Amino acid sequence: MITRRYGNLALRKAPAPAASAQLEREGWAHLPNVLAPDAVAALAEEITAVYEASEADRPQDALGEFRHGMLNRSPLSQKAVAERAILDVIEPLLGEDCHVIANTAWRNVAGHQGGRWHTDAGPHVPRPEGVPWPEDIPYPIFAIGMHLFLIDCPLEAGPTGILPGSHRSGRSPPRDADEQGMALTFEGRGIQLLPARAGDAILFVSDAWHRGTPAQPGFGRFFLQAHYARRDIAQRLFTTDEVSHVSPEARARADSPRAKTLIGLHAPFFYDA
Repeated sequence: MITRRYGNLALRKAPAPAASAQLEREGWAHLPNVLAPDAVAALAEEITAVYEASEADRPQDALGEFRHGMLNRSPLSQKAVAERAILDVIEPLLGEDCHVIANTAWRNVAGHQGGRWHTDAGPHVPRPEGVPWPEDIPYPIFAIGMHLFLIDCPLEAGPTGILPGSHRSGRSPPRDADEQGMALTFEGRGIQLLPARAGDAILFVSDAWHRGTPAQPGFGRFFLQAHYARRDIAQRLFTTDEVSHVSPEARARADSPRAKTLIGLHAPFFYDA
């Protein structure tokens, strides 16, 4: 566990919640009752209004399932991602000055088929297979994903599945991960499904191997997603084409793909709006 002290990171001596330790050790945690039912209903109504008033954010979102930058669009979303029940768990792992780097609402259609095995970022400490992480050194965590559920997400709704401990692997999922599907394992451990009730939040380390799982007909998912990261990692609420530290003159002088990425003009990827 860490803390920010005089501008630098230091080891945390104060006790941390059990969920923080589980997140550090297993790569996931489940936080029940983060929001009360009336707060869930109000947040769901406000986010639904955003969907109704806007088009899909990206051309590839053919089903119109997600909307980016919700803290800019929805005051209740901004309030929700600041819930102390969430921050009390992630701050011992990311620092008290961690921030939201991405904030997306998801409304998966009924009967959705989940997604591919992936990591949200990283691995932040890449290693070859067969090189285990030292047990006496806690694995450093740089970013944490959060799903705050606006409707119940039972097993029939295709909850997120994660491979416990895989965030410590130093690797991305194997190339045949999607062929293995739900049978994929990591160090002998199988998939951990993360169902939840409306108002609950699930947390997972960005390096962890995870995926959405196939839903049964008539069941979908609706949740507010946020990714929190250490202060050192840049926010991605807007693409670098929209918001950057680069002047128009410097942008014009960047005459190659590498010249652009060098000054911070990156193509959109996972977190980016």
